[in-house]
Parts: sequence; C-alpha cells; structure tokens
Amino acid sequence: MPILYSHPISQHCRRVLALLEETGIPYETCHISLDTGEHKSPDYLLVNPNHQVPVFVDDDVTIHESSTILRYLCQKHGLIDWYPAELVARTTVDQWLDWTQCRLGPATFFVVFNTVFVGDRADKSAIALGHSLLEDLLPVLDDTLADREFLAGSSPTVADLAAASNITHLSLADAAPEHPHIVAWIRRVCRLLRF
Repeated sequence: MPILYSHPISQHCRRVLALLEETGIPYETCHISLDTGEHKSPDYLLVNPNHQVPVFVDDDVTIHESSTILRYLCQKHGLIDWYPAELVARTTVDQWLDWTQCRLGPATFFVVFNTVFVGDRADKSAIALGHSLLEDLLPVLDDTLADREFLAGSSPTVADLAAASNITHLSLADAAPEHPHIVAWIRRVCRLLRF
C-alpha cells in the first residue's frame, strides 16, 4: 500500500491528505516528527534528502514535492475532475499550482513560521516581507475568484487544495485574509473537504 510521510501542521501535507481522503485512494501514513528533528535523521534522509514532508512512496516510485504528488495521484487514478485532461483547463490548474508553490507558499512560510513556530528567534524582517508579499498576492487571488467559484472554474481542482492549504495556514498567525471573494471561496473549499 502507498505510504505518505507527513506531519499534520504542514500545509503541503494537508493538500495531499485532502485529495487522498476526498477520493478514497487507499494509503498508509507515516508521521514524521518535525519538532524532534526526525525529518533530518539519517533514516529519513534516505527517503527524502531534502528533509521535507510530504513524501509519497508508491511501490518503486518516491515523490518529494506536494504538487507533483497531486498530479501523480490524479493521473494514476484518472481523477480528471481534480486535474482536467483538456489542455487549457489543465494549464489553468498548473498555473495556479505553480503560483501557489512559487509565490503564495514562501509568503505564507515567512509569516507563519516566524510568527508561530520559532519564538524568540523569529526573523521580524521575514515576517514583514511575508506580509508585504501577501499584500500583492491576495488581491490577485481575490480578483480571480470574483467571477468563479473555484480557481479553475465552477468545480474544485488540486489547485484549490494547494492554495487553500496555504490560506488556512495563515490563520495560525492571525493573518487570514479578509478579502470577500477569498473568504467565500475558502468556506466552499473547507465545507467540501473538512480542511
């Protein structure tokens, strides 16, 4: 049975777990204790030399990146509702997956990691940078959601899972966006997936 190496506080893990649970794909989970440094242990570095979670192991396939795991699961299991086969629709989903990974993800990390997890060692300049980036990014997300229910149209895709995992993560740092279209969208996603 496939194994997902994960930690519940990781937004990257939560997006993969959401897809697995919503679609009923069987899997086992292996908890990696980030707070004790298990992700940097020699044994875990054999699984993922990048010392990150999640990792998905499916027989002889080992995948380290959450967006790649989402794409893999959708393609393997024919989940075209979650990852469309049609070129333009798939490109829209891919664009939002990449935007989340490259733009929204780092901004979220700067804010949440430094506000919530490192205490006195918090990098205040990283927090300020994260908030500054979010000031540019969140209106883009809000504007996109002004005329559609989900990022790629009228139904949820893996792009929504990825972006929503970051947006919900911001609430840990009391930084959840108040933009009206984002608020309505995140409610839809959370109702659907029990995020």
